[in-house]
Amino acid sequence: MPSDLSRRDWIKAIPATATTAIAAPATPGRHAGKPALQIATNCEMCFWRCGALAKIQDGQVTRIEGNPSHPLTQGRLCARGNAGHQTLYDPDRLKRPQIRTGARGEGRFRDVSWTEALDFLAARLTELKQKHGPESVAYLPHGVSSGFFGTLMKAYGTPNSAEPAFAQCRGPREVGYALTFGRGVGSPEPLDLADARCIVLIGSHIGENVFTSQVTQFADGLARGAKLIVVDPRFSTAAAKADHWLPIRPGADIALLLAWMHVILNENLEDKAYLAEYASGLTELRAHLRDFTPEWASRETELPATQIRETARLMAAAKPAVVVHPGRHVTWYGDDTQRARAMAILTALLGAWGRKGSILLPTAIPRGSFQLPPFPHSARGRADGAGTRYPLASEELGVTSGLIDATLTASPYPIKSWIVYGQNVLESIPQREKTLAAINKLELLVVVDILPVEQTRYADLVLPESTYLERYDAPHIVETAHRPFIAIRQPAVAPQHDSRPGWWIAKQMATRLGLDAWFPWQTPDEHLAKLIGPMGISLSELKARGAMAFPGRPYIEDRLPADGPLFPTESGRIELFSQTLKDLGHAPIPTYTPPADPPPGWFRLVYGRAPVHSFARTQNNALLNGLMNENAVWLNAKAAHDLSIRDGDRVTLENSDGHTSLPILVRTTSGIRPDCAYMAHGFGQLAPGLHRANSKGASDNALISRIAVDPIMGSTGMRVNFIRVKPEVVS
Repeated sequence: MPSDLSRRDWIKAIPATATTAIAAPATPGRHAGKPALQIATNCEMCFWRCGALAKIQDGQVTRIEGNPSHPLTQGRLCARGNAGHQTLYDPDRLKRPQIRTGARGEGRFRDVSWTEALDFLAARLTELKQKHGPESVAYLPHGVSSGFFGTLMKAYGTPNSAEPAFAQCRGPREVGYALTFGRGVGSPEPLDLADARCIVLIGSHIGENVFTSQVTQFADGLARGAKLIVVDPRFSTAAAKADHWLPIRPGADIALLLAWMHVILNENLEDKAYLAEYASGLTELRAHLRDFTPEWASRETELPATQIRETARLMAAAKPAVVVHPGRHVTWYGDDTQRARAMAILTALLGAWGRKGSILLPTAIPRGSFQLPPFPHSARGRADGAGTRYPLASEELGVTSGLIDATLTASPYPIKSWIVYGQNVLESIPQREKTLAAINKLELLVVVDILPVEQTRYADLVLPESTYLERYDAPHIVETAHRPFIAIRQPAVAPQHDSRPGWWIAKQMATRLGLDAWFPWQTPDEHLAKLIGPMGISLSELKARGAMAFPGRPYIEDRLPADGPLFPTESGRIELFSQTLKDLGHAPIPTYTPPADPPPGWFRLVYGRAPVHSFARTQNNALLNGLMNENAVWLNAKAAHDLSIRDGDRVTLENSDGHTSLPILVRTTSGIRPDCAYMAHGFGQLAPGLHRANSKGASDNALISRIAVDPIMGSTGMRVNFIRVKPEVVS
């Protein structure tokens, strides 16, 4: 410890109270030329959890830097991560528990103590269980801290838990790849980008949806000579680096994928030895692809047949070191599982799954666990359709839109309460009018959050959670990297105001509900020590370093019998033809249905990320808001000219159902198709408590009133909305 930082400074930085979680070991550091304490943790300014070091001076976090000990991010941190302390000290933060006193949506509350708040919640949950059964309470979480409350909800007896990571984000990808290879992709994506010889991005915005490790490896791969193919109706940051930019007709991606596979098989460019050893269904696939020629696909995709052939040959020449990026937010057109299946099958034809320069295989890390009582079984089952109406949907992640439908219809039984944890349902789930209607039918809405986002105005009870810099969370165990690792989140400072960490809230509620048996640990130190017990690592060293890695076996040739089957499908092989899908009444090999095109004068709404923002959670951050305080709508320059709209005009957007946006700036460019309009997600929030973010820019979610439900697993395709631009300038 630096001589000019006293023990008093250290105690002030990490007071030893029950709610500060573990006493994180600080190491000497410097900031602005002065001594500082630094505590290793991982970031939560987005979902990637990059390694971070919190610099502490005079009991305050003054800076966030990347942690060089983190095996994946290796000291790199994006703008969002660097700005994390501004969220910690955001004056708009939720500061104390509140109980609603006015009508829903008015935003009138009274401050209460934690004792009153948790007693209130325990009484209401007990009443709901007695009157309607535990299944009447639905849990809608997001983020790692929500896991403790998830255990509480399962112990309470409700099977109804769903988060947007499945139905509104990556669910179709996980199902499509699991049907093909026996396992989903996982998170973070196990991509060997640095060693790839060819990288294919289909609607993936690397460089805009910033994950520092993936961006770095992507740049390394390009620097080493990897060819880049980008399929996107918009000239994205990644498209600017591409050898081939394919501005595809939106919704025609499966047509392109089928044509690529046709070329590879028709010209005998597949990895024959790999397929012979590991795959089944090649004969059926050949027959299926016979008529899907580049000329056919050219009519559907509006791409030249010569370019389709050239890019297919480019991939084949680089095999097996080809990364066909599986994407992340992939809920687009309702055929998303089949699109993921087509991408997985293409990966298999190239012999790429489990090969250097492509998709890495996971290496298991042994971990300890607590012996918990069995969770109660619900005879009524789930209300969202996971496992029944959608037998391939994840019963762990659930179908959020299915829970909303059940709330509205009381079918298969009534949903009377939502507990929303760490997500903003009015921005993360489409059809916000439907979500609001469901909220207004609830007897109890509880919101656990950090900031007063719009949904808090409708809550009966608001619980202020501590930020990631003030709390312990369950460790991040990543088995899909070259070297699998464990990384921890631990508090850098005590909780500000009257906020509390999620683990503490869950344990307090467990005591009130008589569910202590599901929380047999008393402190986060005890919790963490149990989990890492079989890993053979030191608790103190892990806390000091923040992350520790283990040897990995990421390629097929590295695998050991103890790793289990290479392809844990029903057949034990890569399934190019899916008997599972056929038995469920779906196409066993992907088929293509042409998308509807927007009428004249209308545009298909597409959306994405901005490099300095994540969802809506960063919009109120002082540093990040200063970098980008509103979004703009991209319009093709000629299409805008035809509507007498100029670059820099401020307009409103209206969708096919008459829903309108807040005013938004126009950016005219030749880098987008004439039939598309693009905007960054997360803006246009209607939250008066967010003084920087409120009503800045426009919300794409406010314009998503139509969805295309994936019949295989229930996700909501959201790129099926058409909008028009009102040419009048809004003052």
